[in-house]
Amino acid sequence: MLGFLSRFVDSNDRELKRIQPLVDEANGLEPEITALGDEEIRARFAEIRAEIATVAEPDEPSEDELHHPDLERRRELAKARRKHENERIQAGLDEVLPEVFAMGREAMRRTLGMRQFDVQLLGGVVLHQGKIAEMKTGEGKTLLPTLAAALNALAGRGVHIVTVNDYLARRDPQWMGPVFHFLGLSVGMITHDASFVFEPGFPTNDERLINLKPVTRREAYAADITYGTNNEFGFDYLRDNMVTELDERVQRERFFGIVDEVDNILIDEARTPLIISGQAEESADLYYQFARLVPRLNERPEGDEEGGDYFVDLKDRAVSPTEDGVDRMEKLLGVDNMFDADPRLARHFEQALRAHALYKRDRDYIVKDSEIVIVDEFTGRQMPGRRWSEGLHQAIEAKEGLRVQRESVTLATITFQNYFRLYDKLAGMTGTAMTEAEEFHKIYKLEVVAIPTHRPMIRDDETDLVYRNENAKFNAVIEEIAEMQELGRPVLVGTVSVEKSEKLGTMLTRRGIKHEVLNAKFHEKESQVVAQAGRTAAVTIATNMAGRGTDIQLGGNPAGLASEILHRRGLNPAEVDKATYDEAFAEAKRICDEDHIRVVDAGGLHIVGTERHDSRRIDNQLRGRAGRQGDPGSSRFYLSLEDDLMKRFASDRVTGLMERLGLDDETYIESGIVGKTIESAQSRVEGYNFDIRKRVVEFDDVINKQRETIYAERDKVLRNEDLTETVRAFLEEELDVLADTHLGGHTVDEWAMDTFIEALRRMGFGPDDVTEDELFDLHAREAVAEHLKDVASRKLDAREAEIGPEWTLIERFVLLRTIDSLWVEHLTELDDMRRGIGLRGYAQQDPLNEFRKEAYRLYEELSGFIRHQVAGTIFRVTLTKAPPPAPPPAGAFPMAGPGQPGPGGSVGVGAGAAGRAVTAGGDVPGRSALANRAATLGPSGGGILRGAARAGGPSLAGAATPGQQARPGYTPTGQKIGRNDPCWCGSGAKYKKCHGR
Repeated sequence: MLGFLSRFVDSNDRELKRIQPLVDEANGLEPEITALGDEEIRARFAEIRAEIATVAEPDEPSEDELHHPDLERRRELAKARRKHENERIQAGLDEVLPEVFAMGREAMRRTLGMRQFDVQLLGGVVLHQGKIAEMKTGEGKTLLPTLAAALNALAGRGVHIVTVNDYLARRDPQWMGPVFHFLGLSVGMITHDASFVFEPGFPTNDERLINLKPVTRREAYAADITYGTNNEFGFDYLRDNMVTELDERVQRERFFGIVDEVDNILIDEARTPLIISGQAEESADLYYQFARLVPRLNERPEGDEEGGDYFVDLKDRAVSPTEDGVDRMEKLLGVDNMFDADPRLARHFEQALRAHALYKRDRDYIVKDSEIVIVDEFTGRQMPGRRWSEGLHQAIEAKEGLRVQRESVTLATITFQNYFRLYDKLAGMTGTAMTEAEEFHKIYKLEVVAIPTHRPMIRDDETDLVYRNENAKFNAVIEEIAEMQELGRPVLVGTVSVEKSEKLGTMLTRRGIKHEVLNAKFHEKESQVVAQAGRTAAVTIATNMAGRGTDIQLGGNPAGLASEILHRRGLNPAEVDKATYDEAFAEAKRICDEDHIRVVDAGGLHIVGTERHDSRRIDNQLRGRAGRQGDPGSSRFYLSLEDDLMKRFASDRVTGLMERLGLDDETYIESGIVGKTIESAQSRVEGYNFDIRKRVVEFDDVINKQRETIYAERDKVLRNEDLTETVRAFLEEELDVLADTHLGGHTVDEWAMDTFIEALRRMGFGPDDVTEDELFDLHAREAVAEHLKDVASRKLDAREAEIGPEWTLIERFVLLRTIDSLWVEHLTELDDMRRGIGLRGYAQQDPLNEFRKEAYRLYEELSGFIRHQVAGTIFRVTLTKAPPPAPPPAGAFPMAGPGQPGPGGSVGVGAGAAGRAVTAGGDVPGRSALANRAATLGPSGGGILRGAARAGGPSLAGAATPGQQARPGYTPTGQKIGRNDPCWCGSGAKYKKCHGR
């Protein structure tokens, strides 16, 4: 690792020297650009845009790419064509880079009053070249992507700027929007529940939405530059591959992505795959039963090798029952063997045990509005809508006595690694990437370039202090805060959980020290708290600082203070005129400037860390809040032997040292040896987490090839106007398989013919189509198969002539419905197999290789199942008129069109190694052409269309989309339905026999 870092430092210097001439050239153009008027700059930018548009014209696909029989070959040709296009585009952009950067910098100076430093131009070049720019906190990372985004937007293929949360996804386009707007570029923004474009002066009385115009999700993606979170970009990709009509897709191509806080998104979040899920049927009774029983079990005392009903492994964050624990639980359940009695019992026992022993309230989650809300372990933020998977979330709901929501089945899934590798060019920025440079290179093929600071860093990072217990540590922290406040220095205190931040806050209140608490419970006031955390003697407690996105300016933030001043006067900053705002801002700036001098003289911001995080990066992010732009500052971490990291990795060694020195509880250790021990522990955790992430992507790479193939076939179905030949090919293949299976040898015998005719009847061949005598007369199996193919072809042509133009819609729907429903079942099988494949290691088999082999076998079966189901469905489809759509609920947000969020559906982040999951609203677009018809199957149609991503389309018999959830006795539109009435889904069955069960 050290060798890698030393090579990194050498190559970093070379890289900076290589790109410096581009910055010098942009600086040389500055006087010329500055002399131009606003319209002249816009006109020149438009000229360059027209030039690049010519270069970016897509190449025509070859005949082989369009029609080669081998799908893999078609994909290779498409990738080669795309690569050639991108190389041409990049060469064109490189030529105009200095001039565009000079215009972009001038646009920022004229609109925002800020001129980017040369180091920010260096960072912009690094981003344009598809690399990671490491820029220290406070050096202006928010400004960094503007020039690279403006340059690459010239290609007309869209630029995605990826943030870690909705707050930054909304704030950054509002802040940088004037720069892009000045240059004639459009800016979009997507969040979980809304989408906007930047439009100066758009009327609103919500100061959070100033200059943001509500639009459809597709319109937001159609902008030149689109801001959004990693989750939303990933989920929209998955949903786009579940639509039934092309115009329901919202995303464009993935041309260039710039990832903010790239280490948080591509490293920390990478253990968690994105999953879109639908609800499965399961009773909540077992969750409540185990939630009552598990607390009656006894934990094995720490350090003991025997005894207890279960034991906790803190290093791996795992819990396991002992033999005695299993026996005791079986007695409590009243069964002899829970593994034989009911396969669900063991799983419920495992999850209830995890919920009880590993997941703590106000640390891992909070209870808000009678729901479990996950707390992000890396940022300390609430994650509303997210759900742990595999029954863990339900187990925690039962533990807390809340209503247990139903479990889910996977409809679509992808890891962040494989999603972001879909981009033609990917770049990122963060303040702490160097510690993970090797992983970025291995997983993403991304180089890290450290950008020098604008001014030298003078922060004083003091040695850690280690205490015997947590109380002694917190008492010392309180004394440190009081001392700093006495000096007039602002203090930022970092904690690792909501629970610890509230404990510290209570102690400060008892001491009479005024403070602000920023954790997952109070995240709404985040920007105001952080912005003013640099005022004289301010004390701020924050749960992790990753992705906060707001600098702590010594003396305070004038813009934030101006809003406070206006609110105190009873005014809304979103509604006041410019003169009133400017007057408030001038007053705020005067106050902040005076305070800045006092804080600098006192020594600047002091950072107090109350616990070391598993990752050194998170600690560095906390430290990095002090010493911005050459400001003075200091930092120190206070630790105890009761901290999680110390208990897991460093407790014995440090305890022995304290005992040898004869230290009491109130005396601390300040030693370089302790620091090295802690760094060694963090390195071990980082290595462990890297192995987990590597394993996640290795397993997902197996699925990824299958996902790409399925999505490519699905895309072909969506784009093809004539699907009859595809259906005809499926029918012919299925008839060959049926003939081989049932007729066996070369001649036809009577016994085999009976089962063969039954199979043909199930496919939809009636007595008028084919008879047993007719087939007997043909004698040979090959002749029978060829005859049936002719019959099927004529029958297909007759159906098309009978139904007319809408036959293509039926074919498309049958193909999509079949692919989607079977793909869901396939994903479920793969997920089940992945969970158990590790046991193959006990048989000296490599689990990954075994997974590859089994996954390939399952995929071969999937291909056969798709063909079989399409062939067995296509002749049994009829058309009926669909019921009118339900009116939108009163007060619904007035946005329509593809990709708009609405009720129903669920979106999940699956367990992975981290065990997190997400549930969020589905999408309800404008009705498609298919939505005015409903296709229904005969009795053998079977299956549920779980893969429908958006409500409003037609359904096959028994089919339901995630948006079609009805309470018992009612249709999805809220109309009362009798038990003997025909079911609302169009299956033809009575309600009590269908959705009324």
